[in-house]
Amino acid sequence: MSYIKEVRQRVGHIPLIMTSASGVLFNEDGEILLQERADTGDWGFPGGYMEYGESFAQCVRREFLEDAGIAIRPVELLGILDQDFYTYPNGDAVQPVNAVYLVEASAGPVRPPKPSETVTTRYFPLDQPPRFFNGQHQKMWQLACRYAKAHQ
Repeated sequence: MSYIKEVRQRVGHIPLIMTSASGVLFNEDGEILLQERADTGDWGFPGGYMEYGESFAQCVRREFLEDAGIAIRPVELLGILDQDFYTYPNGDAVQPVNAVYLVEASAGPVRPPKPSETVTTRYFPLDQPPRFFNGQHQKMWQLACRYAKAHQ
């Protein structure tokens, strides 16, 4: 059982501060890879909550592979987002503290994403953001766009 599921079994839906990591992957056209989430049908950055004992960098590598099916390596920390609040469809309330990394694909497995978490993945142009899963993912998009504009 995962750390998060074990904690939720004990505390129910009460608000929790949760640590997470997400990755921003650009393609050669400068578009950003996002996942269509299985739980809401909205779009977000591949990433997720840390397991006990993981670092942010280890978390983003594991979660990106699960969510997008791509092995990555973190290149640069783009920011820490910590002032967002969200209640999942199942009632779990969280304040996610998210480390957002610029990532690049690495030599390693490419496989289908976990169908329980991801419907599909797609690259989006900077001027055509989709409907995001929550406000924190909108802020991640803004971080990614600022990075892209600063490095053109």
